[in-house]
Amino acid sequence: MTATAVAGGDRGVGGDAPAVRRLTVLYDARCRLCVFVRDWLVRQRQLVPLDLVPAGSQEARRRLPGLDHSATLEEITVVGDGGQVYTGAAAWVTCLWALDAYRPLSHRLGTPSGMRLARNAVLAAAKYRAAQLRQQFAEQGVYDTTACDSTCAVPD
Repeated sequence: MTATAVAGGDRGVGGDAPAVRRLTVLYDARCRLCVFVRDWLVRQRQLVPLDLVPAGSQEARRRLPGLDHSATLEEITVVGDGGQVYTGAAAWVTCLWALDAYRPLSHRLGTPSGMRLARNAVLAAAKYRAAQLRQQFAEQGVYDTTACDSTCAVPD
C-alpha cells in the first residue's frame, strides 16, 4: 500500500511516518454506491475512527485545504491525520484496515497479489458508479454529462 503525504507531520521513531489515529474518507455523495459504502462503514466497529465527508464539499475543503478536491470526486480518497493520502485500491484497503472485523483482510489485500485483486474490485465499482451516474443524469434530463464534471455542486 502506498501513500502520498500532503502535509508535514511529526515523524515517529527512526523517521518513520507517524501512526494513523484518524482517517478522513472522502466519498462522492452523488453516487448511490458510494453512499451505500459510507453507510456500511459507519455501521462497522472502527479501530481507527473514520470521518466520512462528501468529496468536493465545503467541509472537505475546510479540513483539507491542500488537497486536489476535483481529483477526490473522480476517485475515492482517504487522508490520514499525519497527511498521508491514499487513493483508489489503497484507499479501500486503508478503510478495511481501520475496521475491526476487516483488518486481517486488509493485510492480505495489502500484498502485491492482494492489491491486484483490490484494484480489480475498485475498477468494477468505478464502472458501476459511472453507469449509475449516467443513469441519474438521464433521469434529471441531463444527457451531455461533459458539462458536469468535478465542478458540479456537491451536497454538504
